[in-house]
Amino acid sequence: MMQPNHPLYRFRFCPLCGADGFAEQGANARKCGTCGFTYYANPKGATVAIIVNERGEMLTGCRKQNPAQGTRDLVGGFIDLDETAEEGMCREIKEESGLDISPSDLHYLFSQHNQYPYSGIVCRTIDLFFEVRVKGHPAAEAHDDVSNLTWLPVATLPVEEFGLASVRRGLRRYLASLELAK
Repeated sequence: MMQPNHPLYRFRFCPLCGADGFAEQGANARKCGTCGFTYYANPKGATVAIIVNERGEMLTGCRKQNPAQGTRDLVGGFIDLDETAEEGMCREIKEESGLDISPSDLHYLFSQHNQYPYSGIVCRTIDLFFEVRVKGHPAAEAHDDVSNLTWLPVATLPVEEFGLASVRRGLRRYLASLELAK
């Protein structure tokens, strides 16, 4: 039986025909007994930018809204329909920091799963982490979902101050990879 935090827990009516009885079909799906439509709960794509300047500092922000409002975060967000992960990453960087980054500036690192509470439903995401190396110390201005931006030394990054579990796991993995590179 689906737990209350499962993304399909509250879905009782078929989104195709509207029939009642949209029943569990395995751990990640519901099936309509009337029209036969099956809906699968797949993760939503999201991006996370690890932006590092030539001084060895990482661009960090403060979350303007829930979940984890007021905690540290990295620039990023959901990938829109008809958008590649790279296009979504560049758009999110522009929207949240004002920095113009092209897809060729992105270096894909790894992914992390996440549970993102939104409007009473827990959205499951797959967070795609990208590294972006920027020249100099570019001025970045907080916009959109970010209340402020700060460049922090990578060597002393306060990982536990980041509010989202996937970002903390991703930062630990990234920092561990830097140690291996030494």
